[in-house]
Amino acid sequence: MRVFAIGDLHLSTSVDKPMDIFGVRWQNHTEKIQRNWQNTVKPEDLVIIAGDISWATDLAEALPDLQLIDNLPGEKILLRGNHDYWWQSITKLRLLRQTEGLSTLDFLQNDAFLLEDGTVICGTRGWLLPGDTDYEAETDEKIMKRELIRLKMSLQEAKKLHDPGKPLLAAVHYPPFVKAVDENEVTALLEEFKVTDCVFGHIHHLWSRLRLDRQEIRGILYSLVACDQIDFTPKLIIP
Repeated sequence: MRVFAIGDLHLSTSVDKPMDIFGVRWQNHTEKIQRNWQNTVKPEDLVIIAGDISWATDLAEALPDLQLIDNLPGEKILLRGNHDYWWQSITKLRLLRQTEGLSTLDFLQNDAFLLEDGTVICGTRGWLLPGDTDYEAETDEKIMKRELIRLKMSLQEAKKLHDPGKPLLAAVHYPPFVKAVDENEVTALLEEFKVTDCVFGHIHHLWSRLRLDRQEIRGILYSLVACDQIDFTPKLIIP
């Protein structure tokens, strides 16, 4: 089983949210994702989707987008992004999976997954970090602290499953740093629990210094997998 990652699909099957207003590279982006995914991923592979999956505002609106993903090759683990307003409790999400026959989907929330080859996957949404130009302590500090608790919970669950020597992959939607060399509470947790790989999305600026391609920083390989940064093609993380 190979592990791929992609984020920021921004699907809008049932809502009017065209993405090409953000630039020509987004024209027909859903079709690009489907075509490239089908040409890259095999049924026995797994794809992590690192948030901002659908523009839907509730589960009924999100269902066509989830069905689209379910029909693509491979197993998928989905992570919440800041625009996933449809994301409800994990109980409701897994009930939807069962009732709608979304057999290739699962949802990551405060827990971890053990793959057949020993790879463990964990993670959380994350949030803006101090130092980000949009960070406002009055509103963002509380949310960030909560996300740190969730990340630690997920890493603790991962530790129970992880066999040293096997990959331990953390997926977050927000970048785990403002600058790639930063040390902060997020990177400290990732390093404490000996994460080997970290994927993240959210970044769409083509000039961003966070356009990392499996760049090693203090022992962890970081990759930006927002779909427009990787040519709308799932990126191979674990061969």
